[in-house]
Amino acid sequence: MSTLLEMRNITKEFPGVKALDQVNLSVAEGEIHAICGENGAGKSTLMKVLSGVYPAGTYDGEIHYEGALAEFKSIRDSEDRGIIIIHQELALVPDLSIAENIFLGNETAHKGVINWHEANQRTEKLLAKVGLSEAPTTRIDSLGVGKQQLVEIAKALSKDVKLLILDEPTAALQENDSKKLLELMLELKSQGVTSIIISHKLNEVGYVSDTVTVIRDGMSVSTLDAKDGISEDTIVRDMVGRDMSDRYPAREHRAGEMLMEVEGWNVWHPEHADRQVIKDISFNVRAGEVVGIAGVMGSGRTELAMSIFGRSYGRKISGKVKLHGTAADVSRVDRAIEAGLAYVTEDRKSLGLILEESIQFNTTLAHLEGVSKAGVLNANAETEVAEHFRKALKTRTPSVFQQVGNLSGGNQQKVVLAKWLNTSPEVLILDEPTRGIDVGAKYEIYAIINELSEQGKGVVMISSEMPELLGMCDRIYVMNEGAFVGELAAKDASQERIMSLIVTE
Repeated sequence: MSTLLEMRNITKEFPGVKALDQVNLSVAEGEIHAICGENGAGKSTLMKVLSGVYPAGTYDGEIHYEGALAEFKSIRDSEDRGIIIIHQELALVPDLSIAENIFLGNETAHKGVINWHEANQRTEKLLAKVGLSEAPTTRIDSLGVGKQQLVEIAKALSKDVKLLILDEPTAALQENDSKKLLELMLELKSQGVTSIIISHKLNEVGYVSDTVTVIRDGMSVSTLDAKDGISEDTIVRDMVGRDMSDRYPAREHRAGEMLMEVEGWNVWHPEHADRQVIKDISFNVRAGEVVGIAGVMGSGRTELAMSIFGRSYGRKISGKVKLHGTAADVSRVDRAIEAGLAYVTEDRKSLGLILEESIQFNTTLAHLEGVSKAGVLNANAETEVAEHFRKALKTRTPSVFQQVGNLSGGNQQKVVLAKWLNTSPEVLILDEPTRGIDVGAKYEIYAIINELSEQGKGVVMISSEMPELLGMCDRIYVMNEGAFVGELAAKDASQERIMSLIVTE
């Protein structure tokens, strides 16, 4: 295969930080090329250099594309050459239709008048290519995340894509949607489309990739060829710079006294009065236990967690929550916190953190009374608290005054954890605690969870990654369509048994 893209000695610096240091990348025409690395390694920065987000002149090194030197000054320049990037945060307009989104900025217009008949016809053909049967007039906000990803790819195909770049395309997808997306990548490959995929899910990397380039600390450290066999252990070793014999830290399973009990919990949809979202759920958590909740996306796991945590979701909520055998008032968020609950949201960027503010600001946000007197914040006390958690959680940052939005995903997740640990919770509900973070950072989060259980805390862990639940939990509740359909002890659990409960109950 001939070389489509070659990036030579790419160096990119920001004030005080060398994000890329002499990185080399060679992509053959018609292949799927994976880029792996820890959060902050420079993967997305490299793709932004390639696509013109960081224009020629703002970095050192050369990009050769289709056999010639390329100096992209903008995204428009790279798109005109058939290079399309789909970012982890989808760039669709929720209240516009599929057709409107696909041709946004590239309208099917003549003399300033849009031909909607043509736009809808072309959209139908593009949707068929990516396996969607929705009408072109369907609003984006009525689609699930998996289908929105496919719309993004349809949009890329509308621009005559030659090189498709996907940045963490399956991070927010359930297993079935992830599989569909990977199969589509293989189908596009058969049609001659070259792809670059950035992913932390190494099983998916192994499934679709012809070549894997590993980046660590802003430098390219290895390129692996699937023909020679690529093991996940090799990728992990190159990513973190050391062998990781076990993905999950060892922990002694010791369940103590009953800590939290939820009995007969029912929740109705906040907008659709006739739709029951949570159906008569009961479960419990003991001191020192990590209890998992498994289920496909849409099964009601997040809705359950949010409704328990201060009734943050739903209406007509009924049921009881007990802590240490006594009824707990969880009717408002502040009361739930006071009772000893904490909830780490699955969406850390929108709901868990204020990205424009500092680590210090975010760390103390849920427990301001601990760093204030008579309503006046004590800045020194804030700094002490933030420093304590920075050291305890090993958050990688030069200062607690660093803006949270500038941290890697793994370090952002540690700040979210710090915010809730600062409330001294008895039970910590973790919703997708390692979504979008690399294998090294995941291990550190797992170690924190184990430490909490050793302190006698109760942990409820919601995850779409079944190996994570199997590797971390003492017990796993299986959820489907708003109800619990089974409970498995760690020794009896497997991916097959969990999926069997989901599809047969």
